[in-house]
Amino acid sequence: MTATNPPVRAFPDGFVWGSATSSYQIEGSVDVDGRSPSIWDVFSHTPGRVVGGDTGDVAVEHYQRYRDDVALMSELGLRGYRFSIAWSRVLPGGTGAVNEAGLDFYSRLVDELLAHNVDPLVTLYHWDLPQVLEEKGGWLNRDVAGYFAEYAAAVAGRLGDRVTTFTTHNEPWCAAYLGYATGVHAPGHTNNAESLAVAHHLNLAHGEAVGALRDTLPATGQVSITLNLQNVRPVSDSAADVAAAAHVERLSNDIFLDPILRGHYPEELIRETSHITDWSFVHDGDLEQISRPIDILGVNYYSPALVAAPTDDLRTRAAAGGEWINDPQSGDRPSLWPGTDLAYALPQEGPYTAMGWRVEADSLRELLERVHADYPGIPLIVTENGAAYDDQVGSDGVVHDDDRIAYFDGHIGAILDAVTAGVPVTGYFAWSLLDNFEWAWGYSKRFGIVHVDFDTQQRTPKDSAHWYSKVIAANGLSS
Repeated sequence: MTATNPPVRAFPDGFVWGSATSSYQIEGSVDVDGRSPSIWDVFSHTPGRVVGGDTGDVAVEHYQRYRDDVALMSELGLRGYRFSIAWSRVLPGGTGAVNEAGLDFYSRLVDELLAHNVDPLVTLYHWDLPQVLEEKGGWLNRDVAGYFAEYAAAVAGRLGDRVTTFTTHNEPWCAAYLGYATGVHAPGHTNNAESLAVAHHLNLAHGEAVGALRDTLPATGQVSITLNLQNVRPVSDSAADVAAAAHVERLSNDIFLDPILRGHYPEELIRETSHITDWSFVHDGDLEQISRPIDILGVNYYSPALVAAPTDDLRTRAAAGGEWINDPQSGDRPSLWPGTDLAYALPQEGPYTAMGWRVEADSLRELLERVHADYPGIPLIVTENGAAYDDQVGSDGVVHDDDRIAYFDGHIGAILDAVTAGVPVTGYFAWSLLDNFEWAWGYSKRFGIVHVDFDTQQRTPKDSAHWYSKVIAANGLSS
């Protein structure tokens, strides 16, 4: 009897399969070759900010081990690698003179990737603002938008002959709300009005950078932004809960999507937040800059969100104590949604990842279909998707991470469902390539498909890496 391969649910030809990382989470070498401190260097060294007092000083030594890491990508069959540039390596002063030694590292990384037939996708900002710019007001200072455009031009001028796609920001939601409203990310502010101003300045910086990239890149260069869009659901069909969920949609998604893709902020959002800010940080001409056309929209997705209108009971439960939480999708108690006092994020029923995030793959399909319906014509890439679990190295020296495989399988299947329904999703980047410094959680949470022994820096592909390699080779999932 002749053996046959199992049938495959195939993706379209040319679908890009990759994985992703970010500079501060993996590079280490924070004081090497002219790099200046970033806000995450300062934040992580501040007592009480990061679990275990962990910092990114060493991380996983990618700055020194990048050749081995690229070889590993090639062995796994990755077609794309999404990584971020450390602004403070390229412009240690935040603006002004370019640090050639720092920029040369990324040039060598790009060459190494291309030599292994892995396409580089560059992200310019993954939250590690140079500390020298924080001392000038950080993202509360609208001048930083111009500095960001200068930085974008410097990077594109060196790498744009080999890198075809540049992403301006990764998850400005986190930079604005976790950095300035909840304070659990750098720089650690807790002011809702500031978070809204920062969201606008991040949008402005994106628009300024799009202009700089268009002026610098060849005509074939593509420009994108990556947003961690929320699939928000009300806890009930009451008018108050439905309104709270709609408000969170505007605060989380539309505050970025509408100015970038439609050239305006939602009028309802401005009205709903008028008791927090007067929006005077929006100047004439800003929206024309912000809405410069982009070529691709990156979508990061991990878990759905459950939202309720404020009640006395929720206020009491939220104030009752418990562990601090990294974002509004984790924890066992309700929390005010970052940037607003009009909605609470609620705990959800499992199954959960190690982050306490609900696993629900079909929620990703819902999100992609809705984004395509609301903003047709823009191609989408799932630029991050993955799960942290409490990985253990088995007696055989391997991490058997069946939960992560199930997570990937379900979510990739959901993407294929969306593609089949006509949503133009052109790629998938698993988060993350390597176990790494997971921001305020330090090294206590592992998202990688490759296990890293943080003492020895030894890399060991997990079962999920081998599974993903087969998906890439088949360009689809076994049915």
